[in-house]
Amino acid sequence: MAEVVAASPALRQFYQDGRLSQHLLLLACIAAVFGLFASRALVALSPIVGVVATFAQPQLRSKLSQWVHLRSVAVVLVLYLLLIVSGVYTSELEVWRHEVYRKLPLLVVPLAFAVAVPLSARQRFGVGILYVALGTILAVSALVRYLTNPEEANRLINIGHNVTAVTAIFHIHFSIMLALAFFFALLMCRSTLAGSVVRWTLLGSAAFIFVAMHVLAYRTGLLVLYVSLLVDAVILLVVQRRLVVGLLLLVAIFALSAAAYHFLQPVQHRVAATLYDIEQYQRGQDINNFSLSRRFVAWETATIIAREHLAFGVGMADVDAAMLSQYSYNNFGLQPKNWAMTHNQYLEYLVGGGVIGLSLWLLVLFGPFLQPALRRNPYVIHFLLIMSVANLVDSLLKMQIGFNLFVFFYGFLIVGAERAVRSPTVATD
Repeated sequence: MAEVVAASPALRQFYQDGRLSQHLLLLACIAAVFGLFASRALVALSPIVGVVATFAQPQLRSKLSQWVHLRSVAVVLVLYLLLIVSGVYTSELEVWRHEVYRKLPLLVVPLAFAVAVPLSARQRFGVGILYVALGTILAVSALVRYLTNPEEANRLINIGHNVTAVTAIFHIHFSIMLALAFFFALLMCRSTLAGSVVRWTLLGSAAFIFVAMHVLAYRTGLLVLYVSLLVDAVILLVVQRRLVVGLLLLVAIFALSAAAYHFLQPVQHRVAATLYDIEQYQRGQDINNFSLSRRFVAWETATIIAREHLAFGVGMADVDAAMLSQYSYNNFGLQPKNWAMTHNQYLEYLVGGGVIGLSLWLLVLFGPFLQPALRRNPYVIHFLLIMSVANLVDSLLKMQIGFNLFVFFYGFLIVGAERAVRSPTVATD
């Protein structure tokens, strides 16, 4: 009993100086990063820990009165309200209820990063190191899988399949996560917190991830990787006027992509399979076994629906039902099991929420660039760029891992960065 009494002042001090809230937020971040790569349970627990971190904020009342003034928080709040309001005209009430529950992290995660005691620069750097380390480890394991039986792996790639991660992450999300790890590793090398050993380790991780993504020939990952590098080159040339560096990056981009195609069979197989896939769609052939062609058909189908419900959409919970209904009129020769959904987050919001829904989604993605401090933040730039490109070819928020990936880094990077700008005492790196 005496020990509990003696410990109480220390615990009270731990709470009052904000360390309890800060450490809980750090724990939530660690759980999210581990969960993204390995455990759905940890991802599910992370927002709960974030809520606890929020209520452990010793200045909770004053911070709660300020959190909605952050533009990045307000816009996702409105996006979530769109889902709530769509319940008025939804015809898929059970799906709507599930979506309202599933997308609660859109409120909870930004709230945690806006209200809880913020992480220190060193803690944020540690979270980044953890993310890059886990990404590198899984890239190693996937590459080992490829090298164990390269003939079979190349056969799978040649027919449009992929070598999966050992933790069974869906290949599209895994490749996007690797692209993020590549850029985070390069950016963290510039940090004053990175000693020489850490800096060289990060460079090695970035180089290995770059090579692994090409050997494994992840199409979406390579797309976001090269588009981001090209945008970096444009920024160097046009915005920063660093002509020599920008031109050298352009040369490196074209040289590395040409070398990858010339020397790596997986890249050759992926390019050939992609071109053949597109050819089947253009010629009106049977596309039941071609993923890219089915995406094209899904986009056509979604566009037809969007034109008929342009203002408010069919309801965010009714998108799949509307797609299936439209396929019943024109299925493009696809068997029902191959009827693809929107596979494009922009179309998902256009079909579900109409012009209003699409506008809100665009504001979430590109609104941060309206704030000078955020559009100069390289982490924010690369995260939003990768997300904006990846969402052109898939509805990332549709699957839970894609939703969790977006929501966590939106809170960690964008809400955290905006809060740091508005509160100069918040340490950032």
